[in-house]
Amino acid sequence: MAKTLQMVFRDVSGKEVTLSLLDPKEDLTLTQVQAVMADIVSRNIFANKNGDFVQVADARILSRDTVSLA
Repeated sequence: MAKTLQMVFRDVSGKEVTLSLLDPKEDLTLTQVQAVMADIVSRNIFANKNGDFVQVADARILSRDTVSLA
């Protein structure tokens, strides 16, 4: 099963921007992710075409199963 950590931010225009990371640690906690996301916002590490990230919006882990039909 493939897993992806999605960190969702809001930029200065209020639009959501998602950063995705493959294969997050199994024991990753919401507190850890929120701390990293807050650090990204406070240091202005990333920006997009609409400007800087200004707010943490959401964090989630997606799980996908792939089943070959062949």
